[in-house]
Amino acid sequence: MISAGDFKNGVTFELDGNVMQVVEFQHVKPGKGAAFVRTKLKNVITGATIEKTFSPTDKLPRAHIDKKDMQYLYNDGNLYYFMDVETYEQVPLTQETIGDALKYLKENMIVKFLSYKNNVFGVEPPMFVELKVTHTEPGAKGDTVTGATKPATVETGATIKVPLFVNEGDVIRIDTRTGEYMERV
Repeated sequence: MISAGDFKNGVTFELDGNVMQVVEFQHVKPGKGAAFVRTKLKNVITGATIEKTFSPTDKLPRAHIDKKDMQYLYNDGNLYYFMDVETYEQVPLTQETIGDALKYLKENMIVKFLSYKNNVFGVEPPMFVELKVTHTEPGAKGDTVTGATKPATVETGATIKVPLFVNEGDVIRIDTRTGEYMERV
Protein backbone atom coordinates (compact mmCIF):
# COMPACT_ATOMS: atom_id res chain seq x y z
CA MET A 1 0.00 0.00 0.00
CA ILE A 2 1.08 3.54 -0.68
CA SER A 3 -0.40 6.66 0.86
CA ALA A 4 -1.26 9.63 -1.35
CA GLY A 5 1.03 11.77 0.80
CA ASP A 6 4.00 9.72 -0.45
CA PHE A 7 3.25 10.16 -4.19
CA LYS A 8 6.19 10.85 -6.50
CA ASN A 9 6.35 11.02 -10.30
CA GLY A 10 6.38 7.53 -11.81
CA VAL A 11 4.70 5.73 -8.87
CA THR A 12 2.19 3.11 -10.06
CA PHE A 13 -0.88 1.97 -8.12
CA GLU A 14 -4.28 0.39 -8.66
CA LEU A 15 -7.37 2.60 -8.77
CA ASP A 16 -10.87 1.31 -9.59
CA GLY A 17 -9.45 -1.79 -11.29
CA ASN A 18 -7.01 0.22 -13.45
CA VAL A 19 -3.26 0.65 -13.17
CA MET A 20 -2.41 4.34 -12.82
CA GLN A 21 0.95 6.13 -12.90
CA VAL A 22 1.56 9.52 -11.29
CA VAL A 23 2.57 12.01 -14.00
CA GLU A 24 2.38 15.15 -11.82
CA PHE A 25 1.48 15.76 -8.20
CA GLN A 26 1.12 18.76 -5.94
CA HIS A 27 0.58 18.89 -2.17
CA VAL A 28 -1.93 21.67 -1.45
CA LYS A 29 -2.48 23.24 1.99
CA PRO A 30 -5.32 25.75 1.70
CA GLY A 31 -5.76 28.47 4.32
CA LYS A 32 -8.96 26.83 5.52
CA GLY A 33 -9.82 23.14 5.43
CA ALA A 34 -7.75 20.00 5.14
CA ALA A 35 -4.69 19.52 2.97
CA PHE A 36 -5.01 17.47 -0.21
CA VAL A 37 -2.90 16.05 -3.04
CA ARG A 38 -3.75 17.18 -6.58
CA THR A 39 -2.54 14.66 -9.19
CA LYS A 40 -2.42 14.05 -12.91
CA LEU A 41 -2.61 10.30 -13.52
CA LYS A 42 -2.00 8.19 -16.61
CA ASN A 43 -3.69 4.84 -17.16
CA VAL A 44 -0.70 2.70 -18.18
CA ILE A 45 -2.84 0.24 -20.14
CA THR A 46 -4.96 2.66 -22.21
CA GLY A 47 -2.75 5.78 -22.07
CA ALA A 48 -5.66 7.99 -20.96
CA THR A 49 -4.89 10.76 -18.45
CA ILE A 50 -7.12 12.05 -15.66
CA GLU A 51 -6.83 14.59 -12.88
CA LYS A 52 -7.82 13.52 -9.39
CA THR A 53 -7.44 14.79 -5.85
CA PHE A 54 -6.69 12.61 -2.82
CA SER A 55 -6.47 13.12 0.91
CA PRO A 56 -2.82 12.68 2.00
CA THR A 57 -3.94 9.77 4.22
CA ASP A 58 -5.66 7.80 1.40
CA LYS A 59 -4.09 4.34 1.02
CA LEU A 60 -3.89 2.72 -2.42
CA PRO A 61 -2.54 -0.71 -3.45
CA ARG A 62 0.78 -0.58 -5.32
CA ALA A 63 0.86 -2.02 -8.85
CA HIS A 64 3.99 -3.96 -9.71
CA ILE A 65 5.09 -3.33 -13.31
CA ASP A 66 7.36 -6.03 -14.73
CA LYS A 67 10.19 -5.02 -17.08
CA LYS A 68 11.87 -7.58 -19.30
CA ASP A 69 14.71 -7.18 -21.82
CA MET A 70 13.69 -8.04 -25.38
CA GLN A 71 15.46 -7.62 -28.73
CA TYR A 72 13.63 -5.95 -31.62
CA LEU A 73 13.96 -8.15 -34.71
CA TYR A 74 11.82 -6.88 -37.60
CA ASN A 75 8.34 -5.79 -38.64
CA ASP A 76 5.97 -7.62 -40.95
CA GLY A 77 3.06 -5.39 -41.92
CA ASN A 78 1.25 -4.38 -38.74
CA LEU A 79 3.21 -6.72 -36.44
CA TYR A 80 6.58 -5.97 -34.87
CA TYR A 81 8.56 -8.99 -33.69
CA PHE A 82 10.67 -9.08 -30.53
CA MET A 83 12.79 -11.90 -29.13
CA ASP A 84 13.24 -12.82 -25.47
CA VAL A 85 17.02 -12.62 -24.92
CA GLU A 86 16.93 -15.55 -22.47
CA THR A 87 14.53 -18.07 -24.06
CA TYR A 88 14.77 -16.93 -27.72
CA GLU A 89 10.97 -16.96 -27.89
CA GLN A 90 9.55 -14.50 -30.44
CA VAL A 91 6.68 -12.21 -29.46
CA PRO A 92 4.70 -10.10 -31.98
CA LEU A 93 3.27 -6.72 -30.89
CA THR A 94 1.02 -4.24 -32.69
CA GLN A 95 1.87 -0.63 -33.43
CA GLU A 96 -0.72 0.52 -30.85
CA THR A 97 0.97 -1.47 -28.07
CA ILE A 98 4.44 -0.13 -28.90
CA GLY A 99 3.26 3.49 -29.08
CA ASP A 100 5.78 6.36 -29.36
CA ALA A 101 8.75 4.03 -28.85
CA LEU A 102 8.28 2.96 -32.48
CA LYS A 103 9.95 6.20 -33.62
CA TYR A 104 13.27 5.03 -32.13
CA LEU A 105 13.24 1.27 -32.83
CA LYS A 106 16.08 -0.06 -34.93
CA GLU A 107 16.67 -3.74 -35.75
CA ASN A 108 18.61 -5.69 -33.09
CA MET A 109 17.99 -2.98 -30.46
CA ILE A 110 17.43 -4.15 -26.86
CA VAL A 111 14.25 -2.67 -25.34
CA LYS A 112 12.22 -3.31 -22.18
CA PHE A 113 8.74 -4.84 -22.31
CA LEU A 114 6.42 -3.29 -19.72
CA SER A 115 3.79 -5.69 -18.42
CA TYR A 116 1.22 -5.93 -15.67
CA LYS A 117 -0.01 -9.40 -14.67
CA ASN A 118 1.69 -10.86 -17.80
CA ASN A 119 -0.14 -8.45 -20.18
CA VAL A 120 2.33 -6.36 -22.20
CA PHE A 121 1.11 -2.77 -22.43
CA GLY A 122 4.18 -0.92 -23.68
CA VAL A 123 7.76 -0.91 -24.89
CA GLU A 124 10.47 1.26 -23.34
CA PRO A 125 13.38 2.05 -25.69
CA PRO A 126 16.88 2.76 -24.33
CA MET A 127 17.21 6.23 -22.79
CA PHE A 128 19.48 7.36 -25.65
CA VAL A 129 19.62 6.03 -29.21
CA GLU A 130 22.04 6.77 -32.03
CA LEU A 131 20.36 7.14 -35.41
CA LYS A 132 21.55 8.22 -38.85
CA VAL A 133 20.06 11.36 -40.44
CA THR A 134 18.52 10.35 -43.78
CA HIS A 135 17.13 13.75 -44.83
CA THR A 136 17.56 17.36 -43.80
CA GLU A 137 17.98 20.69 -45.52
CA PRO A 138 21.60 21.86 -45.73
CA GLY A 139 22.54 24.65 -43.32
CA ALA A 140 23.38 27.95 -45.03
CA LYS A 141 26.92 29.31 -44.60
CA GLY A 142 27.03 32.12 -42.09
CA ASP A 143 23.72 31.03 -40.55
CA THR A 144 24.96 30.89 -36.95
CA VAL A 145 21.97 32.05 -34.97
CA THR A 146 22.32 30.57 -31.49
CA GLY A 147 19.73 27.89 -30.79
CA ALA A 148 18.33 27.80 -34.36
CA THR A 149 17.03 24.39 -35.42
CA LYS A 150 15.74 22.62 -38.51
CA PRO A 151 13.75 19.41 -38.99
CA ALA A 152 15.65 16.21 -39.78
CA THR A 153 14.36 12.74 -40.65
CA VAL A 154 16.29 9.82 -39.12
CA GLU A 155 16.59 6.23 -40.35
CA THR A 156 13.52 5.07 -38.38
CA GLY A 157 11.31 7.69 -40.07
CA ALA A 158 11.00 9.99 -37.04
CA THR A 159 11.38 13.74 -37.55
CA ILE A 160 13.20 15.71 -34.87
CA LYS A 161 14.61 19.21 -34.53
CA VAL A 162 18.40 19.43 -34.90
CA PRO A 163 20.92 22.31 -34.94
CA LEU A 164 21.74 23.87 -38.32
CA PHE A 165 25.19 22.22 -38.56
CA VAL A 166 23.75 18.66 -38.72
CA ASN A 167 23.87 17.20 -42.26
CA GLU A 168 22.52 14.14 -44.06
CA GLY A 169 24.56 11.06 -43.18
CA ASP A 170 25.47 12.30 -39.69
CA VAL A 171 24.78 9.98 -36.76
CA ILE A 172 23.10 11.77 -33.87
CA ARG A 173 22.19 10.83 -30.29
CA ILE A 174 18.53 11.34 -29.30
CA ASP A 175 16.96 11.34 -25.82
CA THR A 176 13.98 8.98 -26.22
CA ARG A 177 12.16 10.40 -23.18
CA THR A 178 11.85 13.87 -24.73
CA GLY A 179 12.57 13.20 -28.41
CA GLU A 180 15.26 15.88 -28.37
CA TYR A 181 18.59 15.99 -30.17
CA MET A 182 21.51 15.52 -27.75
CA GLU A 183 24.72 15.54 -29.83
CA ARG A 184 26.42 14.46 -33.01
CA VAL A 185 28.28 11.16 -32.67
